[in-house]
Amino acid sequence: MHISGMKNILIYGGASGIGLATAQLLYNNGVHLTIADVNAPLYDFNDAVQYVSCDVRSATEVERAVSTATQLMALDGLVYSAGIQRYGSVVSTPIDEYDLVQQINTRGAFLACKAAIPEMTKGGAIVLVSSVQALACQTGVAAYAASKGALEALARAMAIDHAENKIRVNTVLPGTVDTPMVRSSAELFGGADQSEQLLQQWGNNHPVGRVGQASEIANLIAFLLSDHASFITGASYRVDGGLLAQLPVRL
Repeated sequence: MHISGMKNILIYGGASGIGLATAQLLYNNGVHLTIADVNAPLYDFNDAVQYVSCDVRSATEVERAVSTATQLMALDGLVYSAGIQRYGSVVSTPIDEYDLVQQINTRGAFLACKAAIPEMTKGGAIVLVSSVQALACQTGVAAYAASKGALEALARAMAIDHAENKIRVNTVLPGTVDTPMVRSSAELFGGADQSEQLLQQWGNNHPVGRVGQASEIANLIAFLLSDHASFITGASYRVDGGLLAQLPVRL
């Protein structure tokens, strides 16, 4: 895949899952990268990628990541892939757990963009990793769905506010993707012995008959960051194997 127009990209939540797959794709295309995450990357980039330990709940740490990424050049792009999943209804979800989901999934994105946008002095692109749960919900995901719905609205607002600065803002909305977070959920509901079977069952809910791979989401993120997407902003892209295209009716 040829990627044009990107020189310096910062990825929050780039240590694993979709964020890491995006980092690997960009790295293989010669992009200068900074990964900001509470954990070190699960892939060895041989010191070619800057890593900043970052808790996205902290404005200071989020700002430090931007400062690190812009030491040598202006920022061309930002990916916000940090996120957590918690389960429960409005009634069953503890208030502090609800707050934690919003802090990481939505407030962290706000902090990241607030710090990064002034450093995009030549324009740039922002991609926020959302979820199909922002548009349609299963049961027991009240906090998570609320956070992703807010992320969608935030992206639209930023796309309008910063279009004059030549900054584009878009979101990707994955379905079920094989990531450490999804595998943790599979173990939570299926136990260690049944997690693979449950993951396959979740995959069967998608018309394509499988879960997605992080690299498939990364391909779209890289496109949205690149000059190939120069007329795209304020848009939301489902990458869900047809999940939301179907009705729960069998003939």
